[in-house]
Amino acid sequence: MDSLLDGYRRFRARHWQERAALYRALHDGQQPPVCVISCCDSRVDPVAIFDADPGQMFVVRNVANLVPPFRAGDGLQGTSTAIEFAVKYLKVKHMIVLGHARCGGVAAALAERSQDGLFVNNWVALLDDAKARAGSDAQAAVEYASIRVSLDRLMTFPFVAEAVGAGELKLSGALFNIFDGRLDVLDRESGTFIAVG
Repeated sequence: MDSLLDGYRRFRARHWQERAALYRALHDGQQPPVCVISCCDSRVDPVAIFDADPGQMFVVRNVANLVPPFRAGDGLQGTSTAIEFAVKYLKVKHMIVLGHARCGGVAAALAERSQDGLFVNNWVALLDDAKARAGSDAQAAVEYASIRVSLDRLMTFPFVAEAVGAGELKLSGALFNIFDGRLDVLDRESGTFIAVG
């Protein structure tokens, strides 16, 4: 906790002071233009990767940056709730599924299911479609395929499909490589990921 409080003090003295007017302007509400669905991996911070200011991104983080299938009324669903909030309430204009290399969630999906994975086993089973689509047990192939599967699943949410159809929302996919900082963006026409130059 001490190191966190030291970090807060640095944030308050530098970052917050430099952007005090922006934070005050954001006090009464947010209108982020972008929603990023990202892995909760501590090495992958969408705000840092895209060098975003406060208020620019509504970030949804979960293990392996997954979008679950649309299931209305199917219990408490954090990711689905955040997607609905972003699209219906915040009216974001762009939604990005951001995967990353060496994802622990993908590795868990490729490994033998753990006996003590009460929640993890069910969650990473959402990657079964990506494994089938990848046609390979290579982790990198599944990481890329999982982004495509999540984009497809987003379109099963009626309010997402409606916003996309009306031209009010765009969907994108990208993968961040921790080792060299490279970002590959999905080209929807060709279906391939292209490195950002």
